[in-house]
Amino acid sequence: MSVKASLDDYFMHLDGQPPHAIYDMVLGCIEKPMLEYVLHKVGGNQSKAAEMLGLNRNTLRKKMAEYGLQ
Repeated sequence: MSVKASLDDYFMHLDGQPPHAIYDMVLGCIEKPMLEYVLHKVGGNQSKAAEMLGLNRNTLRKKMAEYGLQ
């Protein structure tokens, strides 16, 4: 499902409630699988993954800890 379709679905099902924390919601849905995919692609090499993602290696390690990734 595309991000646009997911957001359309989210707004359609608010049932009168105001939208809340959309940015964190979308990042939470996308960031963990993206990190897992890239880490798998580079065989777990964090330096290569950080470079591919455009992140500092320490930032990658922090995000991995947040999502319980090794």
